[in-house]
Amino acid sequence: MELNKVRDDLSIRGKNGVGFLLSAIVIWSMITIVFLQAIELQQKNIYMLVSTGLMFPLSVGISTLVKADWKLENNLLGNLGLYLNLAQIIYFPILFWGIIKSPNDAIIFFAIITGAHFFPYGWFYNAKAYNVMAPISAVVIMLLGLYLNGENLWLIPFSFTILLLFLIFWLHLDYKKKIKKD
Repeated sequence: MELNKVRDDLSIRGKNGVGFLLSAIVIWSMITIVFLQAIELQQKNIYMLVSTGLMFPLSVGISTLVKADWKLENNLLGNLGLYLNLAQIIYFPILFWGIIKSPNDAIIFFAIITGAHFFPYGWFYNAKAYNVMAPISAVVIMLLGLYLNGENLWLIPFSFTILLLFLIFWLHLDYKKKIKKD
């Protein structure tokens, strides 16, 4: 089977990973709400980390609701998606360093890491939206972080949520185009 055909099959069956991205919308919305609270920054950062524990169960549930196959069995590249996602965890020491040494910047580190980790999914799902939005989200969050200078940090997760919504919309259009072609 041709590689592009395998990748398009992943894209269609997994609906471009939209179940996971919808879960990310929920989590980044929760993080936005946390950062709007009048609590200490250290507490906000801890709640931010704790909220990520919901990602996998929420993703499985939402993928089931949208009828996306997140396991992608019987596909030569099926397990690669799991490895690509686990790769993000390797960057968590940067996040932990940020929480300890630069608590104002931890949310920026987390958003940049999350946005940048989408890049290989462009190849995986044969979807340019990931390839474009990964660097755009990383740069937008960095610039926003520089502009905010440690104040109104809730704008970081809020902006990242908006970027995720745009990515989901673009991926949905890509999915529709692929099922018409198939």
